[in-house]
Amino acid sequence: MIAIEHGEVLNFMNALRGMRNPLDSWEKADSREEDGKIVMGESDLGLANRLCKAGSDHRKFLRQILVSVDITAPIYWWKEFDTYKVATVANSCSTMHTIHKAGITSALFSTDGLSGESAAALDAFLSHIESLRLRFNETKDVAVWREIILLLPSSFNQKRTITMNYETLLNIYHARKNHKLTEWHVLCDWILELPYFAAITRCDEK
Repeated sequence: MIAIEHGEVLNFMNALRGMRNPLDSWEKADSREEDGKIVMGESDLGLANRLCKAGSDHRKFLRQILVSVDITAPIYWWKEFDTYKVATVANSCSTMHTIHKAGITSALFSTDGLSGESAAALDAFLSHIESLRLRFNETKDVAVWREIILLLPSSFNQKRTITMNYETLLNIYHARKNHKLTEWHVLCDWILELPYFAAITRCDEK
């Protein structure tokens, strides 16, 4: 399970302007904003394509196109996402501070793909963790709280607000588009829908 919400692309026009700095070719810029949306011109798109094809040293403007988004996903997926710590900033919901506040049920976990037998086993296990949560709220015993943290399955869903850039997203797309975890497929599909991402990078071409 993965939920992607509140996506926003920032600094697009500034990045395109900076893209033309090396050759002082600002007079050829033909992109504009209309009704709050970017309309990318053919000249700018052509230059962007050439810079992307030339490699990461030349496509520095991608690092200046910023993306902010809320992602809710299981801990096992976040462990893999944390590979991309460079050029990303994350603000996460705190498991340590909030795990005891709400009832612990399967609704808080990614359970898609579980068989009926496995789902029943998870429910039984979560019932035990819920009993620990109730005990902690009653006693405030830190040792009980620690048991909750130690037992929490990696399918627990966590929300993070992420800031990254088009260059990082391009790396993610190439590395994860054929991954076994379906969460990566959902994210890669979302990446392709970002304004002009596919057109600029041509990352979906064979």
